[in-house]
Amino acid sequence: MGARCVALALFFGTLLVLPQLSRGATRHYTFNVRMTNVTRLCKTRAIPTVNGKFPGPKIVTREGDRVVVKVVNHVKDNVTIHWHGVRQLRTGWYDGPAYVTQCPIRTGQSFVYDFTVTGQRGTLFWHAHVSWMRATLYGPIVILPRRGVPYPFPKPYKEVPIVFGEWFNADPEAIIAQALQTGAGPNVSDAFTINGLPDTFKLKVQPGKWYLLRLINAALNDELFFSIANHTLTVVDVDASYVKPFDTDIVLITPGQTTNVLLRAEPNAGCPSATHLMLARPYSTAAPGTFDNTTVAGVLEYAPPGHIKSLPLFRPSLPPLNDTAFSANFTARLRSLACPEYPANVPRRVDRSSFFTVGLGTTPCPANQTCQGPNGTKFAASMNNVSFDMPATALLQAHYDNVAGVYTADFPVTPPEPFNYTGTPPNNTNVSNGTKVVVLDYNTSVEVVMQDTSIQGIESHPLHLHGFDFFVVGQGFGNYDPAKDPARFNLVDPVQRNTVGVPAGGWVAIRFFADNPGECMVHALPPGGAHELGIEDGVGGQRWPVA
Repeated sequence: MGARCVALALFFGTLLVLPQLSRGATRHYTFNVRMTNVTRLCKTRAIPTVNGKFPGPKIVTREGDRVVVKVVNHVKDNVTIHWHGVRQLRTGWYDGPAYVTQCPIRTGQSFVYDFTVTGQRGTLFWHAHVSWMRATLYGPIVILPRRGVPYPFPKPYKEVPIVFGEWFNADPEAIIAQALQTGAGPNVSDAFTINGLPDTFKLKVQPGKWYLLRLINAALNDELFFSIANHTLTVVDVDASYVKPFDTDIVLITPGQTTNVLLRAEPNAGCPSATHLMLARPYSTAAPGTFDNTTVAGVLEYAPPGHIKSLPLFRPSLPPLNDTAFSANFTARLRSLACPEYPANVPRRVDRSSFFTVGLGTTPCPANQTCQGPNGTKFAASMNNVSFDMPATALLQAHYDNVAGVYTADFPVTPPEPFNYTGTPPNNTNVSNGTKVVVLDYNTSVEVVMQDTSIQGIESHPLHLHGFDFFVVGQGFGNYDPAKDPARFNLVDPVQRNTVGVPAGGWVAIRFFADNPGECMVHALPPGGAHELGIEDGVGGQRWPVA
């Protein structure tokens, strides 16, 4: 993977000896990663798949179950699998990001992931975590409640994963390699997909029945609006955490996020029998031409099927591509259940606070090379003006084996040079590079404010925290004001997530407890690097040495 990308947060620590949690069933899977010929948009291409499927196989488990997955690599490229959103409690080795928690799985070799699903129920997903292999290597994770525990909403007649993705006629690995070489933005995809299909997905339903749609945004880059013509959706769960239900005609879902919605197969009043389209298209504040602005369509088909061509066609109305107001209003409606059965354990006090600027900068073009970024430079994503250098040794391995020189513990927790973040950008947009971490004591209460910047243009930035959930306690537009904005934080029922979008031209504040010794990282999507935080072992006051 290339060495330039937005920051990630990584938490290190030795494993704790804690009482064993009561375990549920153990579920075994085998993932054979191999090349498979797949045809989309009249183009046949050999793509990496798991067990020959695109999208890959569904993992079904329950809260409290142990999941064991043997991954065998039959392709020429290195591969790892990340279990996106799974809280890797004391199992950081199995989180999946290459050269962070593990060495990649080489051609002809295998690796066994072994983790337990703890305190989560809903929808997550798995995907490759090397370069852009996740363009085709992804699939759903369905987490059911513990046996005998009901949903806190009407039991659905059927549950259906709806996985959004992207299709590239060209090889995504060649696309990202070219972008890293030239410093330009990567070429965009040729189409969005629903369950691997750019235009032919059909959801067959029976009138009057309730369906739970498990929405997953597995696209590399784009936030998506989603709607079904003449039907209302009820949001009940995001990122495997229940929320206070609310009705909406349109859902916004960021790359890496999941959203469970209830659909009643009953068109809104006054709508005749018809063909009801389901549409998804991007939300983007970027410049035209830098994102895939196509729309993917599917069909909601009522039984009995076979009469679609004779029925009128209804299309949902989606917001404009750059409708930031809708984005802000939708995300503001998301609230945790915050009830005795599902409490919102929000940190009320803060032990460690950080302020991260997030955005695109530049790096000078190497000698004897032509670069295609701004003014002949290379684009470089960064946090606090630091862009990640991928190490040759996995960071978690370097910590446990006391390998010096792999990383340094001096990542800046505030911007090195403050400026008007959403105003006129500074003249010098060059970033520094390094493999840096922030070290946290075990069980520290942490607050991180992430601020978008106007360097290379304001843009919404999806950010994902590995190994942890966090609470989104506040967000707003313009520059974050530490004197005024915390007074408006929601510390009662903020939504609990693992992936959040930093608003275009704005900021978002998250809080969490650093209670998972091992590792975690926060990075932009698509992944490719970042900067890290590290959790120190809190047992008996022991602290691990910083290399």
